[in-house]
Amino acid sequence: MTQATGTAGTIRRTVGTAAAVLAATTLLAGCGSKSEPAAAPQSSPSASPSVSPKEGLLDAVPDGTEGAFRLSGKDASSTVDGRVDPAAKGLELNMVMPPDSDGIALKMSFLVIEEQYWVKVKLSGRPGLPKFPDKWMKLDRAKLTDAESVPSYDGVDQGNAGPLIQAATSVEEKSPGQYVGFIDVSEPEASKALEEGEAAALGEAAKKVPFTAVVGADKHLASLTLKMPAAGKAKAYDYVVKYADYGSAPKISMPTGAAATKAPAMAYELLNG
Repeated sequence: MTQATGTAGTIRRTVGTAAAVLAATTLLAGCGSKSEPAAAPQSSPSASPSVSPKEGLLDAVPDGTEGAFRLSGKDASSTVDGRVDPAAKGLELNMVMPPDSDGIALKMSFLVIEEQYWVKVKLSGRPGLPKFPDKWMKLDRAKLTDAESVPSYDGVDQGNAGPLIQAATSVEEKSPGQYVGFIDVSEPEASKALEEGEAAALGEAAKKVPFTAVVGADKHLASLTLKMPAAGKAKAYDYVVKYADYGSAPKISMPTGAAATKAPAMAYELLNG
């Protein structure tokens, strides 16, 4: 592929962090503005005859030359949206996790600019939960016991579209900009986009997961959807990545003044699990 995509699993690691925060909250309590996805294009130039459908689709994955853009996605348990700004090496991820078995819901946002990190946390659903400032809380990475407890800017393709498409065993362009095919999610890099052990639990079904993808008239990837099959007690679900507003999304900048504060000890306690 021609793109230098990020390592698969950035959003997956963030989801894992949010899940860990919910678990920690249970103990503590005694118990990437507009983000609409791009519309499907009316038309888009077909790939050159010398370029295979898979190569054409990989060429549409963001590579950092498009400027700032928005992202959104969802899996079986959470939704994510945010922004990516390649020029600033910046990333904003906003996550919503529905109430867990204890009735606790979580909203969490991360802001990353190179090696600097901020977080916002809001917990709801039960009395006595920790309350945090409604500001960007600056994190000291040295106080985090796990380097992967916060997301990092490791490439522009934060939704892992590139590694997933690279693992495609068949790709067909049904009509201009409209792709279908199958992905082998048991392939090592592709499997990192899923829950740990999920690909293995799918067995042979992991080798042929149906997908659809849309490339806009601007030749940029608009969406990738995997139809994940059921496995054991886990229900079938759609793994969705959407990219939009290439070059027109607000750029990412450092929060200053009243918009930011130092992270309190409780924030590290939650992030460190």
